[in-house]
Amino acid sequence: VQLVESGGGSVQAGGSLRLSCEASGNTDDATCMGWFRQDPGKEREPVATIYLHGPMTWYADSVRGRFAISRDNPKKKIVYLQMDNLKPEDTSIYYCATARGFRDPPRTRDFKSWGQGTQVTVS
Repeated sequence: VQLVESGGGSVQAGGSLRLSCEASGNTDDATCMGWFRQDPGKEREPVATIYLHGPMTWYADSVRGRFAISRDNPKKKIVYLQMDNLKPEDTSIYYCATARGFRDPPRTRDFKSWGQGTQVTVS
């Protein structure tokens, strides 16, 4: 499975960004996709996840109400992360990943395929 993220960048506090992620390759087992973020020296943490075949989503408390995860046609394995009212503490590298099955709360170790990451900087 290959994952390609796009949409990162720099924005002022209070601004918005939209991240996109497309999975390709052998994605038959990928029924859940998620966004994670990682700061230097810290563990990768889940931000938002979505079940590709139903309405289930999960959000970290720190982003609930400000971020929204959505998906395209499940066959395309494309997900988006709309990030509004961004804060400096949202600055991080954001990664897209796929997992088999949806879990609430998510477990990072369930996500087996990862993108290369995209930088989000909020000043």
